[in-house]
Amino acid sequence: MKPGRGIIVVLSLDPTVGHEQKGVRPCVEVSASEVLAEQRYPLVCVVPITGTPGEGALYPPLKPGASGLGKPSFALIDQLRSVDKRRITRFLGRVSAEELKSIDEGLRLYLGLDSV
Repeated sequence: MKPGRGIIVVLSLDPTVGHEQKGVRPCVEVSASEVLAEQRYPLVCVVPITGTPGEGALYPPLKPGASGLGKPSFALIDQLRSVDKRRITRFLGRVSAEELKSIDEGLRLYLGLDSV
């Protein structure tokens, strides 16, 4: 599997500070696939995933299965971050189109992209 928008990867988020999500964990790649494919761009934007339930648009649910996740999980939109591609240790799977749409809605809300 190669990098791409909606792909779930495993990577280390350490070191962290304060309330940042930490540890080795799955994350959803949210950078544009065209950017991810370019060698000259060493960073990838990811949204960490947790098994702890969250409520609202900033914590969309993700199903196990084709995603590679072993249990129901939640994307942590408010933990959005850019990481070096070298942090990626493996690829798990891909979120569904519906799940990626929910992640995009959360990103628009979090980043204020719908307001002018």
